[in-house]
Amino acid sequence: MENNQIKSIDNLFKKTIESKQVQECILYIEDLNGDFTYENSYGGKDVNRPFLMASITKLFTTTCILVLLEQNKLSLNDKISNYLDDYILTGLHIYNGKEYSYELTISDLLFQISGLPNPYEEGKNSIRNFIISGDSYIGFEEYVEMVKKLKSHFAPGNTNKAYYADINFDLLGMIIENITDLPLEEVYKKFIIEPLELKNTYLPVSEDVFIPDIYYKDKVISRPKLVISSRASGGGVSSAHDLMIFIKAFFNGKLFDKDIFQRLSQYHKLQISMGPIYYGGGYMQIPLEGSATLFMGKGELIGHSGSTGSFAFYYPYKDIYITGNINQAANQALPIRFIMKLAMLLK
Repeated sequence: MENNQIKSIDNLFKKTIESKQVQECILYIEDLNGDFTYENSYGGKDVNRPFLMASITKLFTTTCILVLLEQNKLSLNDKISNYLDDYILTGLHIYNGKEYSYELTISDLLFQISGLPNPYEEGKNSIRNFIISGDSYIGFEEYVEMVKKLKSHFAPGNTNKAYYADINFDLLGMIIENITDLPLEEVYKKFIIEPLELKNTYLPVSEDVFIPDIYYKDKVISRPKLVISSRASGGGVSSAHDLMIFIKAFFNGKLFDKDIFQRLSQYHKLQISMGPIYYGGGYMQIPLEGSATLFMGKGELIGHSGSTGSFAFYYPYKDIYITGNINQAANQALPIRFIMKLAMLLK
């Protein structure tokens, strides 16, 4: 990477941390072989300091589904009713008076095309609003009941539509547990953490382990019970260094056959509130050649961000991997805007 590009990255990082919204920031960039490395941090953090992955956890859940697919223990076209009990499914997905709960497939969940609603953002008692006011554990069955009280957005399998909803991955997590007969945290260890020798990555199951705090505007808030509740959709903890190892493995065939991306790279634009983001089979895609960059960008970013400011993306056009965390729950668009600007500097 040229010196002028490194200076530009330095300037972007400096400008980012000057924002009143940013109290902490970690940025880690590498090429595939680690021949080029860039690190920068603010707020007393470093690349080995654990932070909340939030929705980057979905990449771990996706990995487990793909490993089980390779082991012939499931098919993406399988009905989820093959793996989940009636008390979960009945009344889960009703659209225009018709129940679609028993038509949902693993693929519908993985691609975010189930049409299921998202209690995190929707309704008067949305979980997002709740996060601001306090902390409480929300069990899986309770969460399912919250979903059932909201309206579904469309019939499943409609490839012209996608709607980002955590419940899709919470259901995938339950399916993984039912197939493996192991708790999800143990499956993560078996399929990902131990093979990659990740040192600071885990799925918390109690408040006895370190659960990082987050910022909401300029206030530090602690939400361990809610983190523990989030499980397959957003409950993981990791570091920028561990996520660098993971994101390289995810896209380069160290965890599963990367030829599967031929099937996963069918992207659907998410709801308006998700901005320029599209969704493939278990991961985000951010096109850089469209109106979001005034048609000045090149290629795409693929990976995932989290609602607490975390990010882990691959930029294939330059063969560069980017991980880090801005740690700000009040503005979910922060990490997306940041990495898009970063990619524009690397083009």
